[in-house]
Amino acid sequence: MSDDASTTDLRDRLYSLVYSSFATTLFDDAELEALLTESRTANERVDITGLLLYRNGRFIQFLEGPEDRVRALIERISADTRHNGVRVLVDGHPGARQFAEWTMGYEPLTTTDGPVPEGFRSTFDDLEQADDGDAVLRATQELSFWFRVRQGRPRT
Repeated sequence: MSDDASTTDLRDRLYSLVYSSFATTLFDDAELEALLTESRTANERVDITGLLLYRNGRFIQFLEGPEDRVRALIERISADTRHNGVRVLVDGHPGARQFAEWTMGYEPLTTTDGPVPEGFRSTFDDLEQADDGDAVLRATQELSFWFRVRQGRPRT
């Protein structure tokens, strides 16, 4: 394969990743809104879609788009001083986007009072210690499902 062909593949191939991190200070609603506005504008420019979840100073973010752009974005995110402990939980080359309609979907995570229905996940507290890649992948799929249902979107 020529260098031009491999560059084109990297630029055009759909790539997704899910990462978690810890906010260096707790975000209030105004700070989260500013972060979302900034992210949505930047993501739309470079054809990145995804989802951001935030709860008690913890972030989990799904990113998907052209591989070179997602990789460049995660490098910038890792260097952002508003959070630390960035850990990529899952990455790969999916067949299709999960969040094609959102440049950055957002949902604040709140504590539930009762049991969570089967197939739903309302927290990601256990993901930092998870070493089982399959368990992490299932957890991220459950978070994605939870968000889509809350937004009234079908499961993909």
